[in-house]
Amino acid sequence: MFTGIIEEIGTIKQIQKGAHSAILHIQAKEILSDVHIGDSIAVNGVCLTVTSYGDSGFTADVMHETLNRSSLAHAGVGSHVNLERAMPANGRFGGHIVAGHVDGVGTITDITRDDNAIWYTIQTDSDVLRYIVEKGSIAIDGISLTVAKVSSASFAISAIPHTVSVTVLKERKTGDTVNLETDIIGKYLEKLLSHPEEPEASSQSVITRDFLAKYGY
Repeated sequence: MFTGIIEEIGTIKQIQKGAHSAILHIQAKEILSDVHIGDSIAVNGVCLTVTSYGDSGFTADVMHETLNRSSLAHAGVGSHVNLERAMPANGRFGGHIVAGHVDGVGTITDITRDDNAIWYTIQTDSDVLRYIVEKGSIAIDGISLTVAKVSSASFAISAIPHTVSVTVLKERKTGDTVNLETDIIGKYLEKLLSHPEEPEASSQSVITRDFLAKYGY
C-alpha cells in the first residue's frame, strides 16, 4: 500500500521490450537506502516489484496488463517518473490509500495558473469518472491529490507549487496522458451494495444504503 506522497523523481535509463511486456531500468537515489528484491515501488502510480538493484537504480518487470492500462506503455528512455516505496507500518499516512493498481488513464486538457495554485483539468472515460467525487481523493501518476471539480467528461485538481515542483507534474502539458487511480473505498462500497446474481453466492449482505446512512456514511 502507498500514500501518494512522492519520495523522489527517477529516470528511465533503459527499456527491454518483450512481445507484450517490458523490463524497466530506473535510475534512483533516495529510495535505494533500504531497497530489497521483492519490494514494491510505485512508478508513476503503478505498483511494480523490484527484481534487481544496484548503487544507482533498480529494475522492474512490467506485465502486459499493466502496459494496457497505464501510461507506462508510452514511456521512453529519459522519461522521468514519480517514485514511492510501500508505506511502512510505523509510517505517517500523509496522503490517502493508494493501492498502485491503476484504473485507467486520463488526458490533460487544460492547465491554468490561479495565483499560487495550478489547475489541471483531466478528461477520462466514464468507467473511471464514476468513482471520482468532488473533494474526494485521486492519485494522478501516483500523486495523492484532492478533486476540486467534476463534470460529465472530466475533473480538475488544484495543486500547490511545492507538489508540482517535486513531482513530474512540473513537466506535464496539455495533451499528456496520466495514470489515474480512484479511491478504492468507493469501489468496495459499490460492490457491497450490488446484489450478486450467481446462484452460489451467499445470502444478501446486511450492508444496505439505509445501514450506511444510519452510521453516517
